[in-house]
Amino acid sequence: MQPSHHRRTIPRARIWDAPVRMFHWLFVLAFAGAWLSTGDAYLHIHVFAGYGFGGLLLFRLAWGLVGGGHARFTRFAYGPAQAWHYLRSLPGRRAAHYNGHNPAGAWAVFAMLALAAGVTATGLLTLAGQEQAGPLAGWLGFAAGDRFHGVHETLAWALTAVVGLHLLGVVVSSLAHRENLAGGMVTGRKRTVGEADVPARIGVAAMVIGAIGLGALIYFRSALTAPAGTPYRPYQGPQLARNTTWSEECGACHLAYHPNLLPARSWRRLLDSQHDHFGEDLALDRATLRALAAFATANAADHQATEAAWNIVHTIPPSAAPMRITDTVYWRRKHAALGTAVWSQANVHGRSDCAACHRDAGPGTFRDGAMRVPAASPPGRHAAANPPSPPLAKETGS
Repeated sequence: MQPSHHRRTIPRARIWDAPVRMFHWLFVLAFAGAWLSTGDAYLHIHVFAGYGFGGLLLFRLAWGLVGGGHARFTRFAYGPAQAWHYLRSLPGRRAAHYNGHNPAGAWAVFAMLALAAGVTATGLLTLAGQEQAGPLAGWLGFAAGDRFHGVHETLAWALTAVVGLHLLGVVVSSLAHRENLAGGMVTGRKRTVGEADVPARIGVAAMVIGAIGLGALIYFRSALTAPAGTPYRPYQGPQLARNTTWSEECGACHLAYHPNLLPARSWRRLLDSQHDHFGEDLALDRATLRALAAFATANAADHQATEAAWNIVHTIPPSAAPMRITDTVYWRRKHAALGTAVWSQANVHGRSDCAACHRDAGPGTFRDGAMRVPAASPPGRHAAANPPSPPLAKETGS
């Protein structure tokens, strides 16, 4: 290190090799991509960004042990006293010049890596629990996934805060030393004392980029090869039980909502009041009624076969038995952001038209990645291209 007043006489050298620079900017891109794809409809993109984020993190941890020059963690393992002294010396532009990371920047790097590890781990656990997908699928239930989701979001916000402090530190240090530190992470060159250029290691960076590109092709291959007329669904979900009687009787008037969307007590209440089914008489004979009741009870939300079922059960008071899916707390919370204009679109037949947005409404899995809010279309064009499903005005069972 050298006092900052010597900065004009310090020559430049390549301090950051290609793998470090590649990691830095792809890590920024992956983190930003994850933040910008947090909606349910973009879960598959969010997960891919998370995989890239985690993979880059593993590479940086390995490169910090075996890489050369200032890529090694041992080259910037400063104590808290050194970091504090550096920060105190910045206002008067008395801060010492460091060839690699300065002490404050080094602490920010280690904090970001630690938080990134936590974000990655809790992201995988959330995916395993809430979506029953990913490398840890089957290890956790929906309740654990919900808890890890909360931790995941907290750590993501903490990492964002540290990133903000890091950016502030880069600006302040750049002004104090009259050097573009961000530009140095692009070119790799920085004012240095007593050091020659480090090897570029372009081949290592190229292999990592190639691995990410190959991973993207494998991950999105189903979206690229989906047959015409078969919408891409990144997470298929469990194969829920089907019943011919249920499909025929319920599907004759509206979408045959799967029983996992309401608790068993709600289905019993609906079937017990079949002669006043939202103003209509279903006129079901006893055998049909028994068959419907048996299927509904065996596959109701109480069994928590899907994430939607788990959330519905845990947001309905034990004493309540709602007769409409749209009356449940979970449904209202999930659809609160949708404006009234969505429900009146020509390609959306009211709040009961689940299939308008959910590609897996028929099977009843309602996975996050299978949801798309349709763009508004002229009434005539939609009617010609997509004939409406059976009448939904009664919102039977919804």
